[in-house]
Amino acid sequence: MNYDTPLIDRDSAGAGHAAHGRETVVSETHIIDEDDEFQRARRRKQIMIGGGIVAAIILAIILFMVFGKGDGAAEDGANAAQVPLVSVIVPGSESVSSGITASGTFAARNPLPVGSVGEGGQVVSVRVDEGDWVSQGQVLAVIDRSVQTQQAAAQAAQVQVARADANLAQANLDRALQLVDRGFISKADVDRLRSTRDAAAARVRVAEASLRELNARNARLNILAPAGGLVLTRDVEVGQVVSGGSQPLFVIAKGGEMELAALVGESDLARLTVGAPAAVRPVGTDREFTGQVWQLSPTIDETSRQGEARVALAYDRALRPGGFATATIGTGGVNAPVLPESAIQNDAKGSYVFIIDKDNKVRRRAVKTGIVTDAGITVAEGLTGNERVVLRAGGFLFEGDTVKPQLTNRAN
Repeated sequence: MNYDTPLIDRDSAGAGHAAHGRETVVSETHIIDEDDEFQRARRRKQIMIGGGIVAAIILAIILFMVFGKGDGAAEDGANAAQVPLVSVIVPGSESVSSGITASGTFAARNPLPVGSVGEGGQVVSVRVDEGDWVSQGQVLAVIDRSVQTQQAAAQAAQVQVARADANLAQANLDRALQLVDRGFISKADVDRLRSTRDAAAARVRVAEASLRELNARNARLNILAPAGGLVLTRDVEVGQVVSGGSQPLFVIAKGGEMELAALVGESDLARLTVGAPAAVRPVGTDREFTGQVWQLSPTIDETSRQGEARVALAYDRALRPGGFATATIGTGGVNAPVLPESAIQNDAKGSYVFIIDKDNKVRRRAVKTGIVTDAGITVAEGLTGNERVVLRAGGFLFEGDTVKPQLTNRAN
Protein backbone atom coordinates (compact mmCIF):
# COMPACT_ATOMS: atom_id res chain seq x y z
CA MET A 1 0.00 0.00 0.00
CA ASN A 2 1.30 3.36 -0.98
CA TYR A 3 0.86 6.31 1.20
CA ASP A 4 1.26 9.64 -0.44
CA THR A 5 3.28 12.07 1.50
CA PRO A 6 3.51 15.73 0.60
CA LEU A 7 6.59 16.46 -1.32
CA ILE A 8 8.70 19.43 -0.56
CA ASP A 9 10.77 21.10 -3.17
CA ARG A 10 14.32 20.02 -2.74
CA ASP A 11 15.72 23.43 -3.41
CA SER A 12 13.36 25.12 -1.08
CA ALA A 13 13.74 22.37 1.40
CA GLY A 14 17.43 22.61 1.17
CA ALA A 15 17.17 26.29 1.53
CA GLY A 16 14.79 25.96 4.30
CA HIS A 17 16.87 23.32 5.93
CA ALA A 18 19.88 25.42 5.63
CA ALA A 19 18.09 28.37 6.77
CA HIS A 20 15.91 27.01 9.44
CA GLY A 21 17.71 23.66 10.31
CA ARG A 22 14.58 21.66 9.55
CA GLU A 23 14.70 17.90 8.88
CA THR A 24 14.34 16.72 5.29
CA VAL A 25 11.50 14.33 4.68
CA VAL A 26 11.61 11.77 1.81
CA SER A 27 9.04 9.49 0.51
CA GLU A 28 8.84 5.83 1.54
CA THR A 29 9.30 4.74 -2.12
CA HIS A 30 12.65 6.52 -2.34
CA ILE A 31 13.88 4.73 0.82
CA ILE A 32 12.98 1.35 -0.60
CA ASP A 33 14.95 2.10 -3.79
CA GLU A 34 17.99 2.97 -1.73
CA ASP A 35 17.72 -0.32 0.18
CA ASP A 36 17.65 -2.30 -3.04
CA GLU A 37 20.71 -0.50 -4.27
CA PHE A 38 22.45 -1.26 -0.99
CA GLN A 39 21.60 -4.93 -1.24
CA ARG A 40 22.93 -5.11 -4.77
CA ALA A 41 26.15 -3.40 -3.74
CA ARG A 42 26.43 -5.77 -0.84
CA ARG A 43 26.00 -8.79 -3.07
CA ARG A 44 28.58 -7.43 -5.49
CA LYS A 45 31.00 -7.02 -2.61
CA GLN A 46 30.33 -10.53 -1.40
CA ILE A 47 30.89 -11.87 -4.89
CA MET A 48 34.12 -9.92 -5.17
CA ILE A 49 35.30 -11.21 -1.77
CA GLY A 50 34.40 -14.79 -2.69
CA GLY A 51 36.18 -14.44 -6.02
CA GLY A 52 39.24 -13.07 -4.26
CA ILE A 53 39.25 -15.99 -1.87
CA VAL A 54 38.95 -18.46 -4.73
CA ALA A 55 41.70 -16.65 -6.60
CA ALA A 56 43.87 -16.71 -3.51
CA ILE A 57 43.28 -20.43 -3.11
CA ILE A 58 44.14 -21.06 -6.76
CA LEU A 59 47.22 -18.87 -6.45
CA ALA A 60 48.30 -20.77 -3.33
CA ILE A 61 47.85 -24.06 -5.13
CA ILE A 62 49.88 -22.81 -8.06
CA LEU A 63 52.59 -21.48 -5.79
CA PHE A 64 52.67 -24.77 -3.85
CA MET A 65 52.95 -26.71 -7.05
CA VAL A 66 55.69 -24.48 -8.39
CA PHE A 67 57.72 -23.98 -5.24
CA GLY A 68 56.95 -27.46 -3.88
CA LYS A 69 58.46 -29.03 -7.02
CA GLY A 70 61.43 -26.76 -6.78
CA ASP A 71 62.11 -27.91 -3.24
CA GLY A 72 61.83 -31.55 -4.32
CA ALA A 73 64.23 -31.00 -7.18
CA ALA A 74 66.66 -29.33 -4.83
CA GLU A 75 66.32 -32.25 -2.45
CA ASP A 76 66.85 -34.68 -5.32
CA GLY A 77 69.89 -32.66 -6.37
CA ALA A 78 71.24 -32.82 -2.83
CA ASN A 79 70.66 -36.56 -2.73
CA ALA A 80 72.32 -36.93 -6.12
CA ALA A 81 75.27 -34.94 -4.86
CA GLN A 82 75.65 -37.41 -2.00
CA VAL A 83 75.86 -40.50 -4.30
CA PRO A 84 79.56 -41.57 -4.34
CA LEU A 85 81.48 -41.74 -7.58
CA VAL A 86 83.45 -44.98 -7.93
CA SER A 87 85.87 -46.17 -10.60
CA VAL A 88 84.99 -49.47 -12.24
CA ILE A 89 86.56 -51.67 -14.88
CA VAL A 90 85.26 -54.38 -17.15
CA PRO A 91 88.23 -56.80 -17.06
CA GLY A 92 87.24 -59.11 -19.90
CA SER A 93 89.28 -62.29 -20.36
CA GLU A 94 93.01 -62.50 -21.05
CA SER A 95 95.40 -65.28 -21.95
CA VAL A 96 97.87 -65.52 -19.09
CA SER A 97 100.96 -67.70 -18.97
CA SER A 98 101.36 -69.26 -15.57
CA GLY A 99 104.62 -70.16 -13.92
CA ILE A 100 106.21 -71.38 -10.72
CA THR A 101 109.12 -69.58 -9.13
CA ALA A 102 111.75 -71.82 -7.55
CA SER A 103 115.38 -71.61 -6.54
CA GLY A 104 118.29 -74.01 -6.50
CA THR A 105 121.95 -74.56 -7.36
CA PHE A 106 123.78 -75.26 -10.58
CA ALA A 107 125.44 -78.58 -11.31
CA ALA A 108 126.69 -80.49 -14.33
CA ARG A 109 123.84 -82.29 -16.04
CA ASN A 110 126.05 -85.27 -16.91
CA PRO A 111 129.20 -85.20 -14.74
CA LEU A 112 131.93 -87.62 -15.86
CA PRO A 113 134.48 -88.55 -13.16
CA VAL A 114 137.79 -89.59 -14.75
CA GLY A 115 140.53 -91.55 -12.97
CA SER A 116 143.30 -94.03 -13.67
CA VAL A 117 141.95 -97.25 -15.17
CA GLY A 118 145.36 -98.96 -15.53
CA GLU A 119 147.78 -100.26 -13.00
CA GLY A 120 148.78 -96.73 -12.16
CA GLY A 121 152.11 -95.17 -11.55
CA GLN A 122 153.72 -91.78 -11.20
CA VAL A 123 152.15 -88.87 -13.04
CA VAL A 124 154.67 -87.27 -15.36
CA SER A 125 152.43 -84.81 -17.17
CA VAL A 126 149.08 -83.06 -16.67
CA ARG A 127 147.86 -81.52 -19.91
CA VAL A 128 144.58 -79.80 -18.97
CA ASP A 129 143.31 -77.58 -16.20
CA GLU A 130 139.95 -76.63 -14.72
CA GLY A 131 137.77 -74.68 -17.12
CA ASP A 132 139.42 -76.16 -20.24
CA TRP A 133 137.29 -77.59 -23.02
CA VAL A 134 138.38 -81.07 -24.09
CA SER A 135 137.40 -83.45 -26.89
CA GLN A 136 136.74 -87.16 -26.71
CA GLY A 137 139.96 -89.22 -26.42
CA GLN A 138 142.12 -86.24 -25.55
CA VAL A 139 145.00 -87.02 -23.13
CA LEU A 140 144.41 -85.38 -19.78
CA ALA A 141 147.45 -86.74 -17.89
CA VAL A 142 150.35 -89.13 -18.57
CA ILE A 143 151.74 -91.72 -16.12
CA ASP A 144 155.32 -92.90 -16.24
CA ARG A 145 155.64 -96.07 -18.38
CA SER A 146 159.39 -96.74 -18.52
CA VAL A 147 159.05 -100.25 -17.11
CA GLN A 148 156.02 -101.09 -19.18
CA THR A 149 157.78 -99.92 -22.32
CA GLN A 150 160.62 -102.38 -21.75
CA GLN A 151 158.17 -105.17 -21.15
CA ALA A 152 156.47 -104.36 -24.41
CA ALA A 153 159.80 -104.32 -26.23
CA ALA A 154 160.67 -107.76 -24.83
CA GLN A 155 157.37 -109.14 -25.91
CA ALA A 156 157.83 -107.71 -29.38
CA ALA A 157 161.11 -109.64 -29.58
CA GLN A 158 159.28 -112.78 -28.53
CA VAL A 159 156.90 -112.25 -31.39
CA GLN A 160 159.81 -112.10 -33.81
CA VAL A 161 161.28 -115.33 -32.40
CA ALA A 162 157.95 -117.07 -32.72
CA ARG A 163 157.56 -115.89 -36.27
CA ALA A 164 161.05 -117.18 -37.15
CA ASP A 165 160.25 -120.58 -35.67
CA ALA A 166 157.02 -120.63 -37.60
CA ASN A 167 158.80 -119.78 -40.86
CA LEU A 168 161.35 -122.57 -40.26
CA ALA A 169 158.63 -125.10 -39.53
CA GLN A 170 156.81 -124.10 -42.70
CA ALA A 171 159.97 -124.49 -44.79
CA ASN A 172 160.66 -127.97 -43.33
CA LEU A 173 157.14 -129.01 -44.15
CA ASP A 174 157.41 -127.75 -47.72
CA ARG A 175 160.61 -129.75 -48.34
CA ALA A 176 159.13 -132.90 -46.82
CA LEU A 177 156.15 -132.64 -49.10
CA GLN A 178 158.47 -132.63 -52.13
CA LEU A 179 160.30 -135.76 -50.94
CA VAL A 180 157.35 -137.79 -49.82
CA ASP A 181 156.36 -138.65 -53.37
CA ARG A 182 159.86 -140.09 -54.02
CA GLY A 183 159.61 -142.26 -50.94
CA PHE A 184 162.44 -140.62 -49.01
CA ILE A 185 160.16 -139.40 -46.21
CA SER A 186 157.25 -141.24 -44.77
CA LYS A 187 153.84 -139.75 -44.24
CA ALA A 188 154.37 -139.96 -40.51
CA ASP A 189 157.31 -137.61 -40.80
CA VAL A 190 155.21 -135.22 -42.83
CA ASP A 191 152.53 -135.25 -40.16
CA ARG A 192 155.09 -134.43 -37.48
CA LEU A 193 156.46 -131.57 -39.54
CA ARG A 194 152.96 -130.25 -40.14
CA SER A 195 152.24 -130.38 -36.40
CA THR A 196 155.48 -128.55 -35.72
CA ARG A 197 154.51 -125.89 -38.23
CA ASP A 198 151.06 -125.44 -36.63
CA ALA A 199 152.52 -125.17 -33.14
CA ALA A 200 154.98 -122.53 -34.30
CA ALA A 201 152.17 -120.52 -35.90
CA ALA A 202 150.19 -120.76 -32.70
CA ARG A 203 153.13 -119.47 -30.67
CA VAL A 204 153.29 -116.50 -33.00
CA ARG A 205 149.67 -115.67 -32.31
CA VAL A 206 150.20 -116.02 -28.56
CA ALA A 207 153.22 -113.74 -28.66
CA GLU A 208 151.36 -111.17 -30.72
CA ALA A 209 148.40 -111.30 -28.34
CA SER A 210 150.70 -110.75 -25.39
CA LEU A 211 152.26 -107.79 -27.14
CA ARG A 212 148.85 -106.27 -27.83
CA GLU A 213 147.92 -106.73 -24.19
CA LEU A 214 151.03 -104.93 -23.03
CA ASN A 215 150.44 -102.13 -25.49
CA ALA A 216 146.86 -101.80 -24.31
CA ARG A 217 147.97 -101.67 -20.70
CA ASN A 218 150.52 -99.06 -21.56
CA ALA A 219 147.91 -97.04 -23.43
CA ARG A 220 145.68 -97.08 -20.36
CA LEU A 221 148.44 -95.41 -18.42
CA ASN A 222 147.39 -92.24 -20.24
CA ILE A 223 144.30 -90.68 -18.66
CA LEU A 224 141.93 -89.85 -21.53
CA ALA A 225 138.73 -87.86 -21.76
CA PRO A 226 135.82 -90.29 -22.22
CA ALA A 227 133.74 -87.57 -23.94
CA GLY A 228 134.00 -83.97 -24.99
CA GLY A 229 133.08 -81.37 -22.43
CA LEU A 230 134.19 -78.88 -19.81
CA VAL A 231 136.78 -79.78 -17.19
CA LEU A 232 135.18 -78.88 -13.87
CA THR A 233 137.74 -80.17 -11.39
CA ARG A 234 141.36 -81.38 -11.47
CA ASP A 235 142.68 -83.34 -8.54
CA VAL A 236 146.12 -84.49 -9.70
CA GLU A 237 149.58 -82.97 -9.87
CA VAL A 238 152.83 -83.91 -11.61
CA GLY A 239 154.82 -86.40 -9.54
CA GLN A 240 151.74 -87.77 -7.81
CA VAL A 241 151.49 -91.57 -7.67
CA VAL A 242 148.11 -92.88 -8.64
CA SER A 243 146.67 -96.34 -8.85
CA GLY A 244 143.83 -97.92 -10.74
CA GLY A 245 140.43 -97.50 -9.11
CA SER A 246 141.54 -94.53 -7.01
CA GLN A 247 139.42 -91.40 -6.56
CA PRO A 248 138.62 -89.40 -9.71
CA LEU A 249 141.43 -87.19 -10.92
CA PHE A 250 139.18 -85.07 -13.15
CA VAL A 251 135.46 -84.29 -13.45
CA ILE A 252 134.12 -83.33 -16.85
CA ALA A 253 130.71 -81.87 -17.64
CA LYS A 254 129.69 -83.81 -20.71
CA GLY A 255 128.98 -81.40 -23.54
CA GLY A 256 129.35 -78.53 -21.06
CA GLU A 257 125.67 -78.89 -20.23
CA MET A 258 124.52 -77.58 -16.88
CA GLU A 259 121.35 -77.95 -14.90
CA LEU A 260 119.56 -76.14 -12.12
CA ALA A 261 118.32 -78.44 -9.38
CA ALA A 262 115.34 -76.29 -8.38
CA LEU A 263 113.49 -77.14 -5.18
CA VAL A 264 109.72 -77.08 -5.75
CA GLY A 265 106.87 -77.57 -3.31
CA GLU A 266 104.86 -80.75 -3.42
CA SER A 267 101.73 -79.12 -4.86
CA ASP A 268 103.69 -77.15 -7.47
CA LEU A 269 105.69 -80.19 -8.50
CA ALA A 270 102.46 -81.92 -9.47
CA ARG A 271 101.71 -79.08 -11.93
CA LEU A 272 105.01 -79.43 -13.80
CA THR A 273 105.76 -81.63 -16.77
CA VAL A 274 108.98 -82.74 -18.43
CA GLY A 275 109.82 -80.32 -21.24
CA ALA A 276 108.30 -77.28 -19.55
CA PRO A 277 110.22 -74.07 -20.41
CA ALA A 278 112.13 -72.25 -17.71
CA ALA A 279 113.81 -68.86 -17.38
CA VAL A 280 116.85 -69.01 -15.09
CA ARG A 281 118.61 -66.02 -13.55
CA PRO A 282 121.85 -66.58 -11.60
CA VAL A 283 122.41 -64.54 -8.46
CA GLY A 284 124.53 -61.47 -9.03
CA THR A 285 123.69 -61.01 -12.69
CA ASP A 286 120.88 -59.58 -14.77
CA ARG A 287 121.32 -62.18 -17.48
CA GLU A 288 118.55 -64.68 -18.04
CA PHE A 289 119.08 -68.13 -19.50
CA THR A 290 116.47 -70.30 -21.17
CA GLY A 291 116.20 -74.00 -20.41
CA GLN A 292 113.66 -76.72 -19.96
CA VAL A 293 112.75 -79.29 -17.35
CA TRP A 294 114.31 -82.63 -18.27
CA GLN A 295 113.64 -84.54 -15.08
CA LEU A 296 111.24 -84.34 -12.14
CA SER A 297 112.04 -85.88 -8.79
CA PRO A 298 110.10 -89.13 -8.27
CA THR A 299 110.18 -88.64 -4.50
CA ILE A 300 109.29 -85.90 -2.00
CA ASP A 301 111.44 -85.04 0.98
CA GLU A 302 109.45 -85.97 4.07
CA THR A 303 110.78 -83.04 6.09
CA SER A 304 110.67 -80.14 3.64
CA ARG A 305 107.83 -81.53 1.49
CA GLN A 306 109.79 -80.51 -1.60
CA GLY A 307 111.10 -82.22 -4.69
CA GLU A 308 113.58 -81.35 -7.43
CA ALA A 309 112.82 -80.06 -10.88
CA ARG A 310 116.01 -80.39 -12.90
CA VAL A 311 116.29 -77.72 -15.59
CA ALA A 312 118.73 -78.41 -18.43
CA LEU A 313 120.82 -75.47 -19.67
CA ALA A 314 123.21 -75.08 -22.58
CA TYR A 315 126.89 -74.38 -21.95
CA ASP A 316 127.79 -70.88 -20.90
CA ARG A 317 130.77 -69.76 -18.84
CA ALA A 318 128.46 -67.68 -16.66
CA LEU A 319 126.84 -70.88 -15.36
CA ARG A 320 129.06 -72.19 -12.61
CA PRO A 321 128.34 -75.38 -10.69
CA GLY A 322 127.49 -74.66 -7.09
CA GLY A 323 126.11 -71.23 -7.93
CA PHE A 324 122.65 -70.16 -6.75
CA ALA A 325 119.87 -69.11 -9.11
CA THR A 326 116.13 -68.58 -9.34
CA ALA A 327 113.93 -69.99 -12.06
CA THR A 328 110.46 -69.32 -13.38
CA ILE A 329 109.09 -72.57 -14.74
CA GLY A 330 106.08 -72.43 -17.04
CA THR A 331 103.03 -74.53 -16.27
CA GLY A 332 100.92 -73.54 -19.28
CA GLY A 333 98.43 -70.75 -19.91
CA VAL A 334 94.87 -69.89 -18.86
CA ASN A 335 92.14 -67.55 -20.10
CA ALA A 336 90.72 -65.61 -17.18
CA PRO A 337 89.84 -62.09 -16.01
CA VAL A 338 92.77 -60.18 -14.58
CA LEU A 339 92.18 -57.64 -11.81
CA PRO A 340 94.54 -55.27 -10.03
CA GLU A 341 95.23 -56.09 -6.42
CA SER A 342 93.22 -53.08 -5.24
CA ALA A 343 89.99 -54.58 -6.62
CA ILE A 344 90.16 -57.78 -4.57
CA GLN A 345 89.04 -57.73 -0.94
CA ASN A 346 89.46 -60.40 1.72
CA ASP A 347 87.69 -61.20 4.94
CA ALA A 348 86.82 -64.23 7.05
CA LYS A 349 84.59 -65.59 4.26
CA GLY A 350 87.38 -65.44 1.69
CA SER A 351 88.21 -63.33 -1.35
CA TYR A 352 85.54 -61.18 -2.99
CA VAL A 353 84.99 -58.18 -5.24
CA PHE A 354 82.30 -55.53 -5.48
CA ILE A 355 80.41 -55.34 -8.76
CA ILE A 356 77.88 -52.73 -9.89
CA ASP A 357 74.59 -54.10 -11.22
CA LYS A 358 72.33 -52.54 -13.84
CA ASP A 359 70.63 -50.37 -11.18
CA ASN A 360 74.02 -49.02 -10.03
CA LYS A 361 73.75 -50.97 -6.80
CA VAL A 362 76.79 -52.45 -5.10
CA ARG A 363 76.83 -56.25 -5.04
CA ARG A 364 79.34 -58.52 -3.37
CA ARG A 365 80.72 -61.38 -5.47
CA ALA A 366 82.85 -64.18 -4.03
CA VAL A 367 85.85 -65.07 -6.23
CA LYS A 368 88.71 -67.54 -6.30
CA THR A 369 92.05 -66.04 -7.22
CA GLY A 370 94.59 -67.78 -9.40
CA ILE A 371 97.91 -66.82 -10.93
CA VAL A 372 99.71 -63.67 -9.80
CA THR A 373 101.29 -61.83 -12.73
CA ASP A 374 102.86 -58.44 -13.35
CA ALA A 375 99.54 -57.28 -14.84
CA GLY A 376 97.51 -58.32 -11.81
CA ILE A 377 95.79 -61.32 -10.25
CA THR A 378 93.79 -63.77 -12.34
CA VAL A 379 90.31 -64.73 -11.17
CA ALA A 380 89.86 -68.45 -11.60
CA GLU A 381 86.23 -68.56 -10.44
CA GLY A 382 83.44 -66.07 -9.78
CA LEU A 383 83.66 -63.69 -12.74
CA THR A 384 82.99 -63.93 -16.46
CA GLY A 385 84.88 -60.73 -17.23
CA ASN A 386 81.81 -58.76 -18.38
CA GLU A 387 80.91 -57.36 -14.96
CA ARG A 388 81.59 -53.81 -13.80
CA VAL A 389 84.06 -54.34 -10.98
CA VAL A 390 84.93 -51.65 -8.43
CA LEU A 391 88.55 -50.78 -9.03
CA ARG A 392 89.43 -49.38 -5.62
CA ALA A 393 87.95 -48.01 -2.37
CA GLY A 394 85.94 -51.22 -1.94
CA GLY A 395 86.52 -51.03 1.80
CA PHE A 396 84.23 -47.98 2.00
CA LEU A 397 81.30 -49.60 0.21
CA PHE A 398 78.56 -51.88 1.46
CA GLU A 399 76.13 -54.29 -0.10
CA GLY A 400 73.20 -52.40 -1.64
CA ASP A 401 74.82 -48.95 -1.77
CA THR A 402 73.85 -46.79 -4.71
CA VAL A 403 76.84 -45.38 -6.54
CA LYS A 404 77.71 -43.54 -9.69
CA PRO A 405 80.11 -45.76 -11.66
CA GLN A 406 82.84 -44.26 -13.80
CA LEU A 407 84.37 -46.65 -16.30
CA THR A 408 88.14 -46.52 -16.42
CA ASN A 409 91.01 -48.64 -17.65
CA ARG A 410 93.53 -50.57 -15.58
CA ALA A 411 96.29 -48.07 -16.25
CA ASN A 412 94.35 -45.43 -14.39
